[in-house]
Amino acid sequence: MPALRRMGNHRGLPLRIFGGDEVIILSPEGKAQTSAARVAAPPRFADLRGKVVGLLDNSKPNADKLAERFAELLQEKYGVASGISRRKLTAQQGAPKAYLDELAAQADFVLSGLGD
Repeated sequence: MPALRRMGNHRGLPLRIFGGDEVIILSPEGKAQTSAARVAAPPRFADLRGKVVGLLDNSKPNADKLAERFAELLQEKYGVASGISRRKLTAQQGAPKAYLDELAAQADFVLSGLGD
């Protein structure tokens, strides 16, 4: 079994756990759940040239600047074709379904960023 890699928040609470062919997604919403959702990990890209990046900004201060800089770096260093940005109304609320649908339909991969 491959080693698990954790990506968590500043308090060390795991948000996503990557390992092998599965991604375990844990909700940071604070709602009790009986189990974490398990979905198949998407295939990895051989490279990012020509891909479209989706950027979901959580509306905290500087999140827009962070997303813009990520898009620039991905274009310069990895040949990403373009970026699609959406900004949440507030950091406390989830992204509107329309934003998520647009990103899923138009982007090859999505970065969801935090600012402050």
